[in-house]
Amino acid sequence: MEAIILAGGLGTRLRSAVPNLPKPMAPINGKPFLEYLFDYWLQQGIKRFILSVGYKGEVIREQFGTKYKDVDLNYAIEKEPLGTGGGLLLSIKQLKSQKPFLLLNGDTFFAVNLKNLFKHHNDCNSDITLSLVKIPNNKRYSAILLNKYGLINSIERRIESSKEDLSNGGVYVMKKNLFEECKLTSKKKCSLENNLIPDLLSQKRRVSGFVSSAKFIDIGVPSDYNRAEKILT
Repeated sequence: MEAIILAGGLGTRLRSAVPNLPKPMAPINGKPFLEYLFDYWLQQGIKRFILSVGYKGEVIREQFGTKYKDVDLNYAIEKEPLGTGGGLLLSIKQLKSQKPFLLLNGDTFFAVNLKNLFKHHNDCNSDITLSLVKIPNNKRYSAILLNKYGLINSIERRIESSKEDLSNGGVYVMKKNLFEECKLTSKKKCSLENNLIPDLLSQKRRVSGFVSSAKFIDIGVPSDYNRAEKILT
């Protein structure tokens, strides 16, 4: 199975803690955050990575080159900031297989079991499956509402709340040709979360949610980045 890692963001909220590096290269216990993603997903069976890079992408390429351990690393290089959606659409062109692929946020570690995720994706006959994490006292993330069949009904705009919500954990399985089928490939700069996924929902595509209680950390803000050292051990 192939995986695309979205690693092109500007990382403005993390600059106070990591001023000179792209977010996926932020050091955790002496090694780049991206290395934790590689190691975990290699263990889960990923055979090839495509990295969508933009801001300071040369730092990632200089560190890892075209090989990590025994798997190939390929790069989709943004000439201008494209957002998570634009970076994904650019990267899809480099996929070799027609089979569903894994998509990962480059600033999020979510230790989802790939076999279980893929089984849920198939059982729901999904076009795309989002891995969902339970967030208590949710202050950062949009809330995702599931129906009894495991399909996503809606994504509610982020509202600071004291309750527990299901939120997007940044690990997806999706069909390669999904955006072509939905005529969404003409978009250039766009957000996966705010544009492409809502467009899929509006077109009544099968968007499912896989709930997991696995280890989770999003290093996008300094407070959570500082927690990562204890979580990624």
